[in-house]
Amino acid sequence: MSEPKKLYIKTYGCQMNVYDSERMSEALGGQGYVETQSPEDADMILLNTCHIREKAAEKVYSELGRFKGLKAEKPDLKIGVAGCVAQAEGEEIMRRQPLVDLVVGPQSYHRLPELEAKARAGEKALDTDFPEEDKFEKLKNRPKAKRGPTAFLTVQEGCDKFCAFCVVPYTRGAEVSRPADRILREAQDLVERGVREITLLGQNVNAYHGAGPNGDMTLAGLIWELNKIDGLERIRFTTSHPNDMTDDLIEAHGTCEKLMPYLHLPVQSGSDKILKRMNRSHTAESYLHLIERIREARPDILMSGDFIVGFPEETEEDFQATLDLVEQVRYGYAYSFKYSTRPGTPAAERPQVDPQEADDRLQRLQALITRHQREVQDAMVGRTVNVLFEKPGRLPGQMVGKSEYLHAVHVSGGELSAGDLRPVRITASGANSLAGALL
Repeated sequence: MSEPKKLYIKTYGCQMNVYDSERMSEALGGQGYVETQSPEDADMILLNTCHIREKAAEKVYSELGRFKGLKAEKPDLKIGVAGCVAQAEGEEIMRRQPLVDLVVGPQSYHRLPELEAKARAGEKALDTDFPEEDKFEKLKNRPKAKRGPTAFLTVQEGCDKFCAFCVVPYTRGAEVSRPADRILREAQDLVERGVREITLLGQNVNAYHGAGPNGDMTLAGLIWELNKIDGLERIRFTTSHPNDMTDDLIEAHGTCEKLMPYLHLPVQSGSDKILKRMNRSHTAESYLHLIERIREARPDILMSGDFIVGFPEETEEDFQATLDLVEQVRYGYAYSFKYSTRPGTPAAERPQVDPQEADDRLQRLQALITRHQREVQDAMVGRTVNVLFEKPGRLPGQMVGKSEYLHAVHVSGGELSAGDLRPVRITASGANSLAGALL
């Protein structure tokens, strides 16, 4: 019996890329590949790339350059680039870095086996199409490996919003929602393999409108169907757009037992002028009203957000409006970034904010967010939460998991295993996690 070939995948960026990497590994598993954690051991290296961060393509070329010596030592080693940089750069990747054998976009990874065969035959393999067939359906007959207690499940891809700073509509394409029955089948399969918590993924997940038995189903309708699955204990979803927070989805946060009290709802800026320049199609007031309605439905919900500072034409007054919004919402988590240009997006052509000014604003915003995050976390001390344990902690006898509110919680002592869901009394708040004791 021949030795299995070894596959090394490095994943950049969002949770959807993590999900995609798992599917790519399964697609190549049928070709005799098993995963390795070391590129030196690999017969194939795949970089699953993200185009969101600054100079994303240059970072990929830099990473590829590190494999030159490895390729020289192992001429049969195949190197591939997948994901959003692959979609954006296409054949240019092979031209600039001849050691690359395979380039595949995020909508075509179900074709990896035939692309791998082409690369093995000594040909360059490229596929950055937006094919009509359902890539998820093509991969449904995958191996039934045991899973950890949490999993991602992609339900929607692409975006039709065309925010002025974003490349997603160009790299992931238009919004497409998977049929509800296929999602439910995959969720059931995950639960049978040990999963107790599922996070539904989409570039604009709350715009989900997949085919159901009685016409298109909303995300709330899908969540209620998932709620019926025995053994599935927790449901989350990310990332959402304020314009698609429908009444039934807000209501589900207050009434659906398995939907966790955590919501990531990016706003990007507190200035209406900048929101309009961003093509966000909501205002600070409409966003704050939405937060108010969500908190009425679920008073204990933990809110998370995204912010971009230093967007073209942002003034100090615009930035102050962002600080004011953050003060009103008081996020439990928030992710903030300094604006950086994305070639081909409308904002890249506009007058840019001085980089030092943008740096200063980012530091001030992050200081405020960090203060609120710590206050929200400190307020958990003395409360009882339910923790889904995922893995051993850094200390002997310690286990780490997540609360309903997505706080990391570590507990020492007690008979605990990955997948246990247990009530925990929070005893202390650290820099980025909570400590607790089993009840």
